[in-house]
Amino acid sequence: KGPLATFAVAAAAVELPPDTRLIVIGASDEESGSRGARHILNRYRPILCIIGEPSRWDRITLGYKGHLAMEWSWRGPLAHSAGPTPSPAEVAVDTWRSVQDLAEGLNAGRSGSFARLEPTLTQLNTGRDGAHGWARMDIDLRLPPDMDTEEVERSLRELVHGELMRFHGQEQAVVAEKSNPLTRAILAAVRAEGGTPRFVHKSGTSDMNVVAAEWACPIVAYGPGDSSLDHTPHEHINLDEYLRAVRVLRMALQTLVDQAESGELAETATSKLSRPPA
Repeated sequence: KGPLATFAVAAAAVELPPDTRLIVIGASDEESGSRGARHILNRYRPILCIIGEPSRWDRITLGYKGHLAMEWSWRGPLAHSAGPTPSPAEVAVDTWRSVQDLAEGLNAGRSGSFARLEPTLTQLNTGRDGAHGWARMDIDLRLPPDMDTEEVERSLRELVHGELMRFHGQEQAVVAEKSNPLTRAILAAVRAEGGTPRFVHKSGTSDMNVVAAEWACPIVAYGPGDSSLDHTPHEHINLDEYLRAVRVLRMALQTLVDQAESGELAETATSKLSRPPA
């Protein structure tokens, strides 16, 4: 909400020449399937793109990790709890440990959260129906830029066994370049506002994962707010930070619009993005 308000206010203050379009899009479903971003994916071909995401007023987000969600279920005959047969809960825990072990193996020699495969157990349920027991588990995996979702899914299918495994929410990681007119304009605007800008990479995903490769233009994410508070009872926005972000974005957009009018942005229609190897 804070970044969207920032974009709307900043964009409204930019002076546009007659042949320049500055479009602000409130894309829906960003926290789930990014239906809004997918809807506009083939409707626009921007020469520059800024994704509205909280990252503090003086930071620029260049990358997001990839994503893969796994649903697992198991069903088997029950046995006496005093016997050697594992319970449904034990089967689920053993499966989760196998996923953790796979991640640790793939992470060998890697340092830093952005470079590592990070699985999270988000839900675990067990129960019984008659003479059979069952277990269900949801696992969320965050992938570094050099890991492909299909390869990770294939490794999990070879390792994990269950009555049902379903994978969804596949998104490849994205890392944008940090030296182009877009980043330079925001860097200069942050400095003009008295800040010390820096680039960051996020462990989550955003609409940037969806549109970056298709649009192939300079792209970053920017916006006021603390992303670590997203979806928590403490989520809020500091009004002083919000106003500074509005000034930063307005200044950066005006710089870019002026450059577009003078022809300085003619060479920015394509951009290099980090993608997993083919």
